[in-house]
Amino acid sequence: MGLESAVTLAVIGVLLGLLICTRLSPHLVLLGGLTLLFTLGIVTEKDVLAGFANPGMVTVAVLFAVVTGLRDTAAMHWLAEPLLGRPHSLGAAQARIMGPVAVLSAFMNNTPLVAAMLPVLNDWARKHGISISKLLIPLSFASILGGACTLIGTSTILVVNGLVLSELGADKGLSMFGITAVTLPCAVVGLAFLLLCSSRLLPDRRPVLSQQDDVRQYTVEMVVSDGSHLAGKSIEEAGLRHLPGLYLMEIERLGEVLPAVSSNVVLREQDRLVLVGIVESVVDLQKIRGLEPATNQVYKIDEPRPNRRLVEAVVSDTCPIIGQTIRRGQFRSRYHAAVIAVARNGQRLPGKVGDIVLQAGDTLLLEARASFTDQQRNSRDFYLVSQIEDSAPPRHEKAPLALLLLGVMVLAVTLTPMSMLNAALIVTGLMIVTGCCTAAAALRNVDWQMLLIIAASLGIGRAMETSGAATWITTGLLSMAGSEPRLLLAVICGVTMLFTNIINAKAAAVLMFPIAVHAAGTLEIDPMPFAIAIMIGSVASFVTPIGYQTNLMVFGPGGYRFSDYVKLGLPLSILVWGTAVLLIPMFWGF
Repeated sequence: MGLESAVTLAVIGVLLGLLICTRLSPHLVLLGGLTLLFTLGIVTEKDVLAGFANPGMVTVAVLFAVVTGLRDTAAMHWLAEPLLGRPHSLGAAQARIMGPVAVLSAFMNNTPLVAAMLPVLNDWARKHGISISKLLIPLSFASILGGACTLIGTSTILVVNGLVLSELGADKGLSMFGITAVTLPCAVVGLAFLLLCSSRLLPDRRPVLSQQDDVRQYTVEMVVSDGSHLAGKSIEEAGLRHLPGLYLMEIERLGEVLPAVSSNVVLREQDRLVLVGIVESVVDLQKIRGLEPATNQVYKIDEPRPNRRLVEAVVSDTCPIIGQTIRRGQFRSRYHAAVIAVARNGQRLPGKVGDIVLQAGDTLLLEARASFTDQQRNSRDFYLVSQIEDSAPPRHEKAPLALLLLGVMVLAVTLTPMSMLNAALIVTGLMIVTGCCTAAAALRNVDWQMLLIIAASLGIGRAMETSGAATWITTGLLSMAGSEPRLLLAVICGVTMLFTNIINAKAAAVLMFPIAVHAAGTLEIDPMPFAIAIMIGSVASFVTPIGYQTNLMVFGPGGYRFSDYVKLGLPLSILVWGTAVLLIPMFWGF
């Protein structure tokens, strides 16, 4: 082993130690490691910048814009709500997620699927009181397992199949389901393990202060709109009974008040619902399709609803409309904002919102232009003005179009030679042009830290290749196998898994393929079983977050640490490895 190889392995060892044993931000750790390798001359400037120009990283960045269109139209909720339902246990919740995601991942690229599911699962978990950290790693792992079941489920298998076609001949190429006989059992075993063990091995990380501890209890009124799909459904079926920190106090119907509303009451068009809850639940309420704010002041603001935000403002003792009702004080005309609800010392304020007499210290929940916060931040009329994050009303009418565009992207990648990056760029442009989202929102939704992690990981993987560290490890491990084909198969699959987790999937596959072909030629046996082993090993990225995009995508939102992947991913990797090594020779003989 040369000096550069030793230094590279030492740097990677330190990085892994920092990621596992500390709470330092992964993007800072990896960027620091890449900077050190660059300073020591192990990677060149071109190698460093190649990570930031990598098509995979750019594709993930563009997919964030596609997800923005799905999020801003609440399109994925249309599909996910009936699919996810209301689980009665954590295991049921995980099963409802992993099964459909694994099936969908087999027929569409798993990266956009996970990206689209993230905001949906976040809202769903909060609604049902489930820790999101119990759901997101299973989401990523299920997408990886399902994606391996067909030729098109993940681009890594397509890359290896391309190597097979070019190096071994056209007759060796795989069909759509050519690898399914091995990968489907691997997926079944893996999903079963996740269902049995993930609830115990994954952390339960919740905010220190629960939402129910919030002292600001708002009373908000919503109307079941004409033609709403909620009309004819019971309170339970409409999902209005299980919003955390929110309860339905009464329904006003044709001038009659229905107090103490039971779960079996059936909603009708123009029902006026009076609900009491914390601000996060009120935001969720605003996003439910078929419900509209009861105050007509919302529709008199000169700004399209999708461009508005929810804002909290505390009334000061110098506000000119103190002592007047909201309607008489002409709040909307004065501030170009509509009062949705009022909170006052946890009290339930009777009457309609417009009839509430304002007092100093009242906290108002407003629907206003996006510029309201900047305009009123220093106003003497309010003590505090704060915009609520992710509170833009969804463009529900655009949801079918957003789903159609997503379907077009998937079909274009599946049925044509078009790359995922090309298809994602086209669909992003169409999302913006058709009004599913704005360009500003698309840029704002990009997770820059995750992109830095991907770019830095690619640069470090390049250091493994150029320094000779990867070849040194591979040669040493392959020497252990001797001339026994099955043992050689196990070693190749295992080494590929190792490199997949510390470099990345495609780099591991490209690195291992010529070594496997050479080893097969030395033993004078068919190299195809080893190619299949590389396909499975290169997609089995479960032990670290840096090996595959979907693992990185859930790392931050789930509040995970590096060790969380090791606890669940290491035994899962061993199971998949053992299943693959057992089955591959049954279908591809030596």
